[in-house]
Amino acid sequence: MKITFLETSDMHGYVYPTNFAGEQDLAFGAAKVATKLKEIRAQAKGPVFTIENGDFIQGSPLSYYIAQGARPVTALTKVINQMNYDVQMIGNHEFNYGLDYLQAAIASYQAPVLAANVLNEAGEPYFGKAYTIIEKAGINIAVLGLVTQYIPHWEKPDTLKGLTFQSIVETAKKYVPLLRQQADLVVVSYHGGFERDLKAGEPTEALTGENEGYQLLQEVPGIDALFTGHQHRVIADTVKGVPVVQPGYRGNYIGEIQLTIEKEAGKVVVTDSQATLHSLEEVATDPQILATVAAVEAELEAWLDQPLGQVEGDMGINDPMQARLVEHPYVEFINRVQMAASGAPISGTALFNNEGKGFGPTITMRDVITNYIYPNTLAVIKVSGADLRSALEQSADHLAVEAGKIVFNPNYIKPKPQYYNYDMYEGIEYTIDMKQPAGQRITHLTFQGQPITPEQELEVVTNQYRAIGGGNYAMFGVEKIVREIQVDMTELIANYLKEHPVIQAETNQNFQVVL
Repeated sequence: MKITFLETSDMHGYVYPTNFAGEQDLAFGAAKVATKLKEIRAQAKGPVFTIENGDFIQGSPLSYYIAQGARPVTALTKVINQMNYDVQMIGNHEFNYGLDYLQAAIASYQAPVLAANVLNEAGEPYFGKAYTIIEKAGINIAVLGLVTQYIPHWEKPDTLKGLTFQSIVETAKKYVPLLRQQADLVVVSYHGGFERDLKAGEPTEALTGENEGYQLLQEVPGIDALFTGHQHRVIADTVKGVPVVQPGYRGNYIGEIQLTIEKEAGKVVVTDSQATLHSLEEVATDPQILATVAAVEAELEAWLDQPLGQVEGDMGINDPMQARLVEHPYVEFINRVQMAASGAPISGTALFNNEGKGFGPTITMRDVITNYIYPNTLAVIKVSGADLRSALEQSADHLAVEAGKIVFNPNYIKPKPQYYNYDMYEGIEYTIDMKQPAGQRITHLTFQGQPITPEQELEVVTNQYRAIGGGNYAMFGVEKIVREIQVDMTELIANYLKEHPVIQAETNQNFQVVL
């Protein structure tokens, strides 16, 4: 018998196949995923088991609009319910809008939601279920649900009060042997990824515990298939003898693992396995899914087209790498908004990806939300001059020199692009000298015309993710936060434009990157 497992992950609230920046009928989105799932189910020889691996209720303009109160979260979660999953996971971004919002989403789902390693104060699964066992064609299939333990490094402590996040490896060591006694097959769905090269086993990132997929397969026997996500990678492989998949981002792929099983002496034995990926290229949208969100999508489009302000000059981004090396008017504008909202004299921000186009002559909400893509709030941290210098060195490490040219460090592009971890600052003057060794590249650093000393105390505003140390900025931390601005950054940008309806596309070129 063949059992087909299908996985989606990291759809991030994309339903219609659009990036909301003018491109339509792209090869992603839940409406196309639904069509492809139906097609694969119809063609499968044997039972089909479907898994939604998390990060669905946050990440698109649609999910943002709903989360701001335009509709209850059920306006989004009913899409998932229509797609008939057997089980669902919680992703790290599910926590972005707070526990109440997440709990409302979970309560609305029809399939069981699993999170074995998120514990309450009694040491039990906080969200109720660690695993589920579902029978298909007489075969009992156990699914253990896990999520990256690194969530406390990204979320405000108040959001996670009473929650403990355990290593998935330790959690799996507890549950997998128990499940092997109860079920014929044991699979793991993990909203996290791989920390090492899948073949060589060499680290591909700092071993912080954010991703533990390789260690899981190395240390926990008895897993028949592993479904992953979080890193937005496209993976179909076999690791340590276990088939694994990771289906990309925004629903651009569906992961499939097919297990061939036989019964020997009354026990189920896996005799073969295959891991594959299904692209959403040349796939039509599902009309029922489109109809489910049609009304709120129409509202959203009108909201996105609201004019907020005007630009005098050029604030478009044509070359994102150049915008990281030479201060760009868009980057300066974001830092100015942060400084105005917080009162801090120093600000740091990033160009989050390579898709943002900056602002044209008229700024709309669409422009704001497709450039500033994360639901960040701001925090002001009090740091030493040594801390600030260390942060600048950390940022500089995201650059490299290849063939005499400054490029984004490939170590921070693969396996997952981390453009959002290269920060650019306003309120200080500094130079990154790429001729110097890593850790010694900040050759000029002043504040208000004076050199910054190691012991000097400074207030810096940045997004809350960075303020608590996100992106491996260990010199920052929650203990250094002195105040927070509890307003979403996109709203702060809109409010700033109301007060300054005409902005100048200008920079003061306060930082330099030299070779």
